[in-house]
Amino acid sequence: MKTIFLDRDGVITVEGGGYVASPADIRYLPGALGSIARLNRAGWRVLIFTNQSGVGRGFITAQGLQVVHNRLCQDAQKAGAEILAVYSCPHKPGDNCSCRKPLPGMLLQAAEEHSLDLRTAWAAGDTPRDIAAAAAVGTRTALLLSGHTRAYEVATFGESPPTIVCADLPSLVDYLITTHS
Repeated sequence: MKTIFLDRDGVITVEGGGYVASPADIRYLPGALGSIARLNRAGWRVLIFTNQSGVGRGFITAQGLQVVHNRLCQDAQKAGAEILAVYSCPHKPGDNCSCRKPLPGMLLQAAEEHSLDLRTAWAAGDTPRDIAAAAAVGTRTALLLSGHTRAYEVATFGESPPTIVCADLPSLVDYLITTHS
């Protein structure tokens, strides 16, 4: 079965405006939940991998983050989509954890827990750190210009350029369904 990891903010939800500290703060990007449903119908497993330093910084509790992610999964389900799992790094930059992107800890954990072959998977994100985390384990990558990064600049990505650059998640899903289904 095909697998894709999606970053949360800037890929599924609107990037910016502070931390998503409650379900009421969630704002979805146009077509995001429907795109996940399309992936599922085409035989893709969808997982989320997201840095959420708001926990480590005290803006939201770990339990509060779980409530936010439960709502995201419920909203996805209402849209006909299934998110297999959500992996989040609650640590602050500089905490020296192995899960905070650009390190691949969340991907490695997911691969172990779900018996995934990361070399055949895809990952989509809106920052160089999303791309670097996935590239570190041989996962193909998609940079989406719907969040933090608004234009692709080769120099910004150094040794980890994305496999593909797309405007947003619906555009990526069009590509994946056309070429990898």
